[in-house]
Amino acid sequence: MSTIKGQKVLITGGGSGIGKLMGELVLRKGATQLVIWDISPANIETTLKELQPFGNVTAYQVDISDLTQIQNAAEKVKKEIGKIDILINNAGIIVGKLFHEHSTEEITRTMNINANAPMYITQQFLSDMLAQNRGHICNIASSAGLISNPKMSVYVSSKWAILGWSDSLRIEMQQQKLNVHVTTVTPYYISTGMFDGVRSIVPILKPEKVAKKVIEGIEKNKIFVSMPWSVRFVRFGQALMPIWLFDWFIGDVMGIYKTMQHFKGRK
Repeated sequence: MSTIKGQKVLITGGGSGIGKLMGELVLRKGATQLVIWDISPANIETTLKELQPFGNVTAYQVDISDLTQIQNAAEKVKKEIGKIDILINNAGIIVGKLFHEHSTEEITRTMNINANAPMYITQQFLSDMLAQNRGHICNIASSAGLISNPKMSVYVSSKWAILGWSDSLRIEMQQQKLNVHVTTVTPYYISTGMFDGVRSIVPILKPEKVAKKVIEGIEKNKIFVSMPWSVRFVRFGQALMPIWLFDWFIGDVMGIYKTMQHFKGRK
C-alpha cells in the first residue's frame, strides 16, 4: 500500500480535468504538498483558488513539450519544495485528424507531450525516489495504447509508447527489489472536453470517477488501472481472433473505429 497522507505529490496537467480532480483528492487525503504543472496561466490561477482551502498547493507554468522548461521547473521544485514522493504524469493532448492531415509540428508536439515528457519528467525525480528507496510513479496512458483507431494514429502511437515504457519501468524497479512503484492507467474516453464530439456506444467515463480510481490505484500499488474493466480484454481478443474478425467486432459491432468521426476536441 502507498499512503497519500504526508506525501508530496506532483501532477502534470493539474490545472484542469482529472488532473485538478486528482489534486483535490490527494489534498483531502492528507498530502502535505501538491505541486501542479500546467501550461495555462488561467487554469493555474483558477485551480489555486479552488484547491488552496484544502492544503498546500504550489503551481508552475510549464510547457512540457520543451525539455529545457521541464529541467528548469524540476530544479525549482527541488529547491522550493523538496523531494517528490508521488509523481502523476497526467498531461496529454490530441489532434484528432487523419494521419496525412497532421502537420510535422502537430506530430512532434503530440509525441513530445504524451510520450517524451513523462520519461523526461520521471528522469528528473526518480533519482530522489531511488535514493530514499520510496516513491510512486503513475502514468496516465489510455485504452488507445491497446488498440488502433482512425483519426487517432499519432495519439495512439504516443500512448502505445508510454504504455510500453511505463510497464518496463515497473519491471525494472521490481527486479532491483526497490520500493518504487509504477502504476499505468488505461482509461477509455473521458468527458473532460478533450474528446468533445466523440460518439460511442461504450459509455464515456466521468472525470470524477476516473480521478477517484486513479488515486485508489496508487494507494493500492496497482500495476494497471483499466477503465472500464472490459478494456483489459482487448489483448485477449487481439491474440485469439484473426485480424479481420477483430476489426469487424471492434469496428462494426462496437463501433470503436467510428468514434472519432465527429471529433471536435477542446476549443
